[in-house]
Amino acid sequence: MKNRITKDMVYKCVEKDQGLVASDPHRLHYHIMPPVGLLNDPNGFVFFKGVYHIFYQWNPFAVEHGMKCWGHYISEDLIHWREAPVALLPDKWYDKNGCYSGSAVVYQEQLYVFYTGNVKDDEDNRQSYQCLAISEDGIHFEKKGPIIYVPDGYTAHFRDPKVFYRGDSWWMVLGAQTEAKKGETVVYQSKDLTTWTFKGNLIGSGYKGLENFGYMWECPDMFRLRDKDILLVCPQGIPAQGISYQNIFQSGYFAGEFDNQSMSFHHEKFIELDRGFDFYAPQTMQDPKGRRLLFGWMGNAEEGPTKHPTAKYKWVHALTVPRQLEWKNGKLLQYPVEEFKQLLENEVDFGEIHLDDELPFPLPNINETAFAMYLSVESIGANYLEMQIGESHLIYNPAINLFTFKRRSFTKPHSVESRHCTVDFLHDILILKDTSSMEIFLNQGEEVFTSRIFEEQETNKIRLQANGKIKVNVKKWNVRRVTEY
Repeated sequence: MKNRITKDMVYKCVEKDQGLVASDPHRLHYHIMPPVGLLNDPNGFVFFKGVYHIFYQWNPFAVEHGMKCWGHYISEDLIHWREAPVALLPDKWYDKNGCYSGSAVVYQEQLYVFYTGNVKDDEDNRQSYQCLAISEDGIHFEKKGPIIYVPDGYTAHFRDPKVFYRGDSWWMVLGAQTEAKKGETVVYQSKDLTTWTFKGNLIGSGYKGLENFGYMWECPDMFRLRDKDILLVCPQGIPAQGISYQNIFQSGYFAGEFDNQSMSFHHEKFIELDRGFDFYAPQTMQDPKGRRLLFGWMGNAEEGPTKHPTAKYKWVHALTVPRQLEWKNGKLLQYPVEEFKQLLENEVDFGEIHLDDELPFPLPNINETAFAMYLSVESIGANYLEMQIGESHLIYNPAINLFTFKRRSFTKPHSVESRHCTVDFLHDILILKDTSSMEIFLNQGEEVFTSRIFEEQETNKIRLQANGKIKVNVKKWNVRRVTEY
């Protein structure tokens, strides 16, 4: 095969640019990032041989989508991650143009990795194959080749296998596009993880009562929480509707009941999983403690070449902090894993703060680039509550139950852009600020905003303001740096 990618080529690329990457002031302190190049979808999130593994889509050769490998990090505690050797390279006929997204499961003391092999011919026509690789140690992988080919009625946009066990079978959900250019999630079944039977469409655009809902669905993930089956999915091609669906591609979930006997999924409406600017392709796993954990890509599609300021330092994008999921009161909640508290230090309790009639309450400027803040609302009798952090603004209007997040745009000079959600009553806000990111959790994870933040100011000016009377409690911590790559 011409231009075969090797591990030596990857490591030489990392070595060549690692000094430039490390010099970037926007390099994050407690998020997973690529050593160099472009990172996107989290893949193969699994617990194997006593450690957590997270793989990710990685182009080490450029800050654009292209020749994808599987990068790899491992951790004992979900917080301190160390880089492992690159796991998958596009070096076979069935994945020569990229080892695309997939998942991992443990079976008979081995790690089974499923991924999409991407192949293009000289005219840029695409073919895709669902492939299997197996590892004895979680580090070295033996490719077994394609196990699933695209069935009749679908285009080559057929990818992102997510495997799970239910009943007495293994199941796989896949993102798909029909020949009629409709997005779907399809299902396969297996007894041994190698021989798979196509069971058909589970849910899709224009299917069984669902309205037209996009031309392609990516990165499905199905699991059960309490008494609900949850299908995470990323539909492409949904037009914006009011304050909803504001990003180029969307990420959300359907809650319902999956009947694997009749192959039916009785579901409720689609709910966006994250309201921020930079969130896509989440993947989950159940850990030994029984928790359903999630990583998301802290990025999204862009129009044209990337405008991220980190690109000139030869890297782009990151993963979210690991989150735990809960199903409560008819909603999917997400919040940082308990282990994240290990990183919090130097607590400052500002106590009870009374805000009154637009008189701003300035908190001391924070010189640290990585910190956490928690704000609990004791009482609210105002038209709005506003919190300013640097050049970003968090605004709640209780009269119309609207929460707004504003950031300075890094793609459109001298402009501000907004994202919104509705919140019946704002009880609390947790803010995780890193050098160039912000993750905002409302009401213990009822709503979440994930965004990259690139600002010119060296300090984070913090200010609270309200129109009316509001009583709040505020705490702040430094977040200890753990990423050195």
